[in-house]
Amino acid sequence: MKIAIISLYLPYSSKIGVGYQAHGLANTLAQRGHQVTVISPCPPPPDARYEVLRISTGSRLRTFQFAFRLRAFNYHYYDILHAFTDDYCLKRTSKRYLPFHLRTLLGSCLSEARYIPGLKEKIRMLLLAFTEQVAVRVADEAVTISKVTSKHFGPCRRVVPCGVNTERFHPDGAKSSQPTVLFVGTLGWRKRGWIVLKAFRDYVQSSYPNAELWMVCEDAVESDKVRVFSRISEEYLAELYRRAWVLCSASSYEGFGVPYIEAMASGTPIISTPNAGAIEVLQNGRLGWIVKPEALGPALVQLLTNDRIREQMAVLGLQVAPQYDWNRIAAIYETIYQAGFEKHAQLHGDRRP
Repeated sequence: MKIAIISLYLPYSSKIGVGYQAHGLANTLAQRGHQVTVISPCPPPPDARYEVLRISTGSRLRTFQFAFRLRAFNYHYYDILHAFTDDYCLKRTSKRYLPFHLRTLLGSCLSEARYIPGLKEKIRMLLLAFTEQVAVRVADEAVTISKVTSKHFGPCRRVVPCGVNTERFHPDGAKSSQPTVLFVGTLGWRKRGWIVLKAFRDYVQSSYPNAELWMVCEDAVESDKVRVFSRISEEYLAELYRRAWVLCSASSYEGFGVPYIEAMASGTPIISTPNAGAIEVLQNGRLGWIVKPEALGPALVQLLTNDRIREQMAVLGLQVAPQYDWNRIAAIYETIYQAGFEKHAQLHGDRRP
């Protein structure tokens, strides 16, 4: 099939998780024999197996500019149009041909607005929440990445989870020689890395003076036993997952939580504060500990101390991780594409210019 994927973000140009999911699916589809083009303002990542059609945007209101400029593009070459972002202006009309149009919703901006600080950002997030509702109704079909996300979008009935490259994220037994806590996110906002940092300083360091906190984070500052990794490759990130003793997340909101499945695929135990994504992906605590923010420090110490529990959690995670492998996720999307392509042909025929 000839597949066009729309994404405002791509890896290395942006740390936004949407870009990594669009990239992972596009690479896997290309590897499975499809002809894939990603429409994005970003350049192709070094390991891209697909073409990138770049659409420029200004420096202000990039999200809205990107959505508007997508209107001018001719989509007649493609069999499938799959949007991860900003497709709400793409309504099929007698003058605009669109192939089967699928939208994947990677979370809810309405939910995220509850946790984001600052009035300006809240307003921006609420505007994006409105565009998500429009996008669901403009697309031929929409899917969400979790059951909790689907509750915000009435017409969505199908859930297709996020994916992980299990060939890259895998265990090799080479854990760090000293206790290590891994955090992936931002220091502020909803990822709340500052809570992990405080828990590490207040509890972990007093119990394990040689322990380290590894923060894959652009807005943190290195200090004693705190190492900060900014723009690193996915290969290096996978190495950090393999070597870390524990992944610690303090997010207030996750529509899914990709670091959870990256850790599971790497054989790394997980501890998280409560959020919708953690409760669903970690199966309400079966696959990782979910504790209140104030209990994060003591729980980290307990988990780092108990080799048996960490080994049990690693085994459980490795059993579940294959269901998120990119080849399995791509196969699910292929089924949706084929059914949508056939239905589109029945309803609209082939009206390509």
